[in-house]
Amino acid sequence: MRIREWQDILEDVTERNVNPEDWRAVAGDRDGGVGEDMYLAHPRAGVFFLKTYAKNPYEVRGVGTRVARSLDDEIGSFMPRSDTGGRFAVQSPPEDEDQAETVSKRLQTVLETHSDAPTRPQDLFDDVMDALESPAFGPMAYDQYDRPDELDDLADRFEEADELLHAELDELIETDEVDRGFM
Repeated sequence: MRIREWQDILEDVTERNVNPEDWRAVAGDRDGGVGEDMYLAHPRAGVFFLKTYAKNPYEVRGVGTRVARSLDDEIGSFMPRSDTGGRFAVQSPPEDEDQAETVSKRLQTVLETHSDAPTRPQDLFDDVMDALESPAFGPMAYDQYDRPDELDDLADRFEEADELLHAELDELIETDEVDRGFM
């Protein structure tokens, strides 16, 4: 298992050549420490695990790793279904001004179309993510004040990774001389 910076893990997620809307996520408070835990999973890309904390209002620090090469039925049972209320997306900035203009025109068309037709919020979200060319998006189980039960189940399933990332994040927090995260 290779532990890397959390942004490197997200870059790995964005570079996967998979259907972007098949991603699923579970996130919430870190067990026994400052910060948050997050699992990102895709049937073909695997399962990625991140531990992060806000060092200050402008900087998030963290570590992560890939914990599984594929999403099997057991792990998949801990991930939210497509009809859950929460949503997430991983974005990459436009490469240049031309791409930004193209994306903004597509986004405007999507918003105009949805304003004229009755649609579900999930449909609007999915269409906006397609217009923005999001490389990863989908349903998310998230609790900003606690931990979803699925996080504990995944932590049990990937106990070794949880312990290693926990130690690495604690070391980052100690090195940063921060005794608590910024909220």
